[in-house]
Amino acid sequence: MNKKILTITLILIFSFSIPNNSDTHYYIEKTNKQFNLVKDYKVDMVIKLDIPGFRMPRKKYKVYYMNPNMIKVESKGFGILPKTGIFTSPSDNFDNLKNISLSSYSDPLNINDILIVGELIVDSLKLDMPNEYSRLTFKPTVEVRIDTLNWVIKNVTTKLDTLKLFQINNTYLAYDNQFYMPSESVVKYYVKDEKLFNWINKDAGSIINDGSAMATNTSIVEGTIKVNYENYIINKGLDKKLFD
Repeated sequence: MNKKILTITLILIFSFSIPNNSDTHYYIEKTNKQFNLVKDYKVDMVIKLDIPGFRMPRKKYKVYYMNPNMIKVESKGFGILPKTGIFTSPSDNFDNLKNISLSSYSDPLNINDILIVGELIVDSLKLDMPNEYSRLTFKPTVEVRIDTLNWVIKNVTTKLDTLKLFQINNTYLAYDNQFYMPSESVVKYYVKDEKLFNWINKDAGSIINDGSAMATNTSIVEGTIKVNYENYIINKGLDKKLFD
């Protein structure tokens, strides 16, 4: 069994912080309360990657989770499992933003959706930036779209100025008429900076640890990671010994 975790692109898109603003704090706390209704679960995940330079067939995982932060992943053979943010609570995930505010954005087709915007604190991430210049100039903003009817995070977008870097869209289903769990997550990322591309290329190669790397001599990379969630079993009392 060989379990690999690809964190490079997905740490960023689920990194936000608890705000001082009372309105945004209210929305995050409500979303966090919905998340914490789930004490434990197990689920089958099917991952499909469309990333330049990566060759991996559709991969299945069995994931066990116990609140607040106990996770076990089972897979057969080689695979990459992205952290899509479901393993940590919304309040924990909102730890790496500053200057958070509630956007005036409104969606006439989804009137219950609100948008929270904040600036990513790059120093709070455990990422090895290519150089000091990259650390100083890499100042993304994060937009988090919350469905205030079901209190779930529907979309997270990370941008540099107006340039989109990463985007994740989540689709949910209700289980037992109270638990809203992801049925599908689609992650789309765009890298149009050659230095940033080379950094991701280097880190990805070291994570895979098989000598592979993404295609070289290009400054534009677009990739998609699709995650489907199946066969949830929720709040049935997982044994803590399972995570030893």
